[in-house]
Amino acid sequence: QWQLAESGGDLVQSGGTLNLSCASSGLVLEYNMVGWFRQVPGKEREGISCITRPGETYYSDSVKGRFSISRDSAKNTVYLQMNNLKPEDTARYYCAALLDRCSRRAITAPASSFTGQGTQVAVSS
Repeated sequence: QWQLAESGGDLVQSGGTLNLSCASSGLVLEYNMVGWFRQVPGKEREGISCITRPGETYYSDSVKGRFSISRDSAKNTVYLQMNNLKPEDTARYYCAALLDRCSRRAITAPASSFTGQGTQVAVSS
């Protein structure tokens, strides 16, 4: 059974930066579509970024131009660099592998793709 572990969340001021990590055990991330999602209590989980096996990257409109996804194959880890953070970015962030879709139109994943606890990001104004 493979497992993902998110880390890097913190409390930052508006305009600040964070770099989230998604480390995998039991699954080689570079051979799969991997994405970042976020969720606020009471709302549906939102797909915000993903990377395909060839390395194509996609972003939701809400983070485009501010966030950047990347991967380190040697460390079997996917990162989410978050710049110019805004209070509306406050959420719990999850990574997922074996996505349903990773494209300009949609970033989606089944529930079984989420195996980590997430990491909390809080942005103060």
